[in-house]
Amino acid sequence: MFGRLLPVTRNLLIANVLLFALQMLLGDDTTFAVTRWLGLWPYGHDMVVDLGDGRPASIGFHVWQLVTYGFLHGSVLHIVLNMYGLYMFGSLIEGVMGARRFAIYYFTCLVAAAVAQLAVLYLFEPERMFPTVGASGAIFGLLGAFAMLFPREKLMLIPIPIGIPAWLFVTLYGVAELIFGITGTLAGVAHFAHLGGLVAGLALLWAWGVRPPPRPWAG
Repeated sequence: MFGRLLPVTRNLLIANVLLFALQMLLGDDTTFAVTRWLGLWPYGHDMVVDLGDGRPASIGFHVWQLVTYGFLHGSVLHIVLNMYGLYMFGSLIEGVMGARRFAIYYFTCLVAAAVAQLAVLYLFEPERMFPTVGASGAIFGLLGAFAMLFPREKLMLIPIPIGIPAWLFVTLYGVAELIFGITGTLAGVAHFAHLGGLVAGLALLWAWGVRPPPRPWAG
């Protein structure tokens, strides 16, 4: 499989899988410690917890978490879905952008998703003290790039069993995430982080001068 993957995409997949394997291998207590340092904790206040051996530890935001949270995942299904998205779109977009720009794009989306999540929690859930983990914000950025570069390619939106154009797929997905985020539907999912990654990706592409290809006219 890796023979068909371009370098940045391959390395991102490996890093995500290795860190998730480390979480699983070390068990619940140590996983909590990994999340304590690398998960994205709400900004503005810390919390002191007992690690289980009588030693207190402080949990809170650190700047490196803006990146590291994207290499942790909450479950097997969580990482499978995100890595499937990275596998599906990563090398294709990396091939168009080149390795350097693709890396910049990916991490811009990842950091923007973190900032969006922190802002929402700070403004509307200031007492929440649970970490955010996962690469979903960056994957939404990849979806946005695919829709911008290949707007008429067909994607399937589950449970609709038919392919729809990529631009419509991403539009519907983005609207759904906004509705879910505002209404609190699907609690536990960082909907505004997803939107932050998507919007940041589209904005960066626009700043780079990337535009959708012209629509073909019949005549």
